[in-house]
Amino acid sequence: MLIHEGDTRTPAVDLLLATILAFVAGGINSVGFLAYGYFSANMTGNVSLVSELLSDWKLRAAAAFFTIVLMFITGAFLASLFIQMGKRHRLKTVYALTLGFEGAILMLVGIYVSALPDTVNGFTIVSLLALSMGIQNAASTRISGARVRTTHVSGLATDIGVGLALLWGAKGDVQREEIATRLRLHAATILAFAVGGVVGALMYTSFQGLAFCLLAALLFALCAIYSSGIVAAD
Repeated sequence: MLIHEGDTRTPAVDLLLATILAFVAGGINSVGFLAYGYFSANMTGNVSLVSELLSDWKLRAAAAFFTIVLMFITGAFLASLFIQMGKRHRLKTVYALTLGFEGAILMLVGIYVSALPDTVNGFTIVSLLALSMGIQNAASTRISGARVRTTHVSGLATDIGVGLALLWGAKGDVQREEIATRLRLHAATILAFAVGGVVGALMYTSFQGLAFCLLAALLFALCAIYSSGIVAAD
């Protein structure tokens, strides 16, 4: 799941990757919003808020939301740069290590906000969460050949609508199955993101900032499997 790339991957592997990472992304987005009132995975909404705030000349608030978007982009840039370097050096575990870095950010955030809650700046925390979301989205996009995007719900919803229209006019069983496979992937990703949001909210209610640590632990477990030689092939 974290080794094979592009066309060498099966639909089942893409589906499993999408559901796990979308679940984590939904959880992070939910916990970040409940704790600090900002969305760390919703870049469409953040850009819209930047435009609205600029129209009201609320420059400081607009700059804050724009920074969140920039942090997401920075995460995607750093992840892609690391993946390119890893592939150049034939590092088979590069994707696992990339997601492990995301997990490290979440773990540190969780420990910090739990240990020193009175010193926490919500904007800074959400910016770090956006950085982690950029890392995750870039890793899933690169390894799947852009088939899996774990935080891009607006685009996935659009793809489902387009796919349903294509399915309606599809000719032949092969074409229908290809379209149906993509639809299952997109629908499962959205569902996993939503379920992750619900679970994230419940975890925040029970554990507060430690919810980030629990989500990080899920990523660490996934990465450990693919970095330790336990899984030889997808």
